[in-house]
Amino acid sequence: MDQVLIDSFAIELKSALRNSISPILLCAMLFALCFSAQAQQPGKVPRIGFISNNPGALVEAFQRGLRDHGYVEGKNILVEYRYIEGDRDRNPSLVAELLQLNIDILVATSPPTIRAAKQATKSIPIVMVTAQDPVATGAVDSLARPGGNITGLTILTRELSGKSLELLKEVIPGVSRVGVLAVAGPTVPGNALKEYEAAARALKIPIQPLLVRSPNPDIEGVFKEARKGRVSALVAARNSVIAPYTKKIADLSIKNRLPSMLERSDYADVGGMMSYGANDAASFRRAAVYVDKILKGAKPAELPVEQPTKFDFVINLKTANQIGLTIPPNVLPRADRVIK
Repeated sequence: MDQVLIDSFAIELKSALRNSISPILLCAMLFALCFSAQAQQPGKVPRIGFISNNPGALVEAFQRGLRDHGYVEGKNILVEYRYIEGDRDRNPSLVAELLQLNIDILVATSPPTIRAAKQATKSIPIVMVTAQDPVATGAVDSLARPGGNITGLTILTRELSGKSLELLKEVIPGVSRVGVLAVAGPTVPGNALKEYEAAARALKIPIQPLLVRSPNPDIEGVFKEARKGRVSALVAARNSVIAPYTKKIADLSIKNRLPSMLERSDYADVGGMMSYGANDAASFRRAAVYVDKILKGAKPAELPVEQPTKFDFVINLKTANQIGLTIPPNVLPRADRVIK
């Protein structure tokens, strides 16, 4: 019982004694007073855990999504941010750290984080934003009915590998060899390169794997390897290890006069020549919708996993000019956005 309630009860007790109020009536008054005080107590402020690769525009998009639904950080919602900064090995410890804070929901924005979270908890709701097929990776039972404590959005970048190569071939009709920047690891080297190899065979485009390793990818070494292999264009697969080096990849592509494309919608904004994929900012903003629904009582198992309905093709014309490449006139009108 807080001090305000104690003081109020003391006042009522003195009044009752002066006016000879019956004990039953006095108890009724006390009950009403307690109920009123309890009703005025502020509710529990929900605490959200958020693990991303690094701070930036996508985190800001999630924050805008929270504001869209009336959440103000520090007032009616708390968000604990953690960043892996390209080191996937940090995921288990960051997940454990957030779970110890008794979070209500965990937002996981990369496949390694989702796997670590799934292994760590079966009860805390997990909202994912993933570039992989969450059914194939075992994160959920199905897109329509996830079935466990995980739901969210899938960007399905891997299914766009063929389209990315098609666009490169149209922009560079004489492309002789495409370097695919991907991450080597236990899956050696994972679905990204496998999908590009299949698409390249269908398009009859030779490709050269350009592999880096976590947690310190040698991006400059990749470009040296690309020069030795006479690579005429570069595609960088989307990956949490590569993500922090987006700007560096763009700068080195310009320095080496190498046409490039990345599976991130923000790549062209930092100087990359082209990007093709789902609108990342829209997906991160949409993740806040899932947070809101779960906080209002929805069960992750019953919230369908959303897929993107629109993909953005962005061309940085300024970068193309810098490396001496002319974008064919039939390609420019098809871009969703052209940076000049």
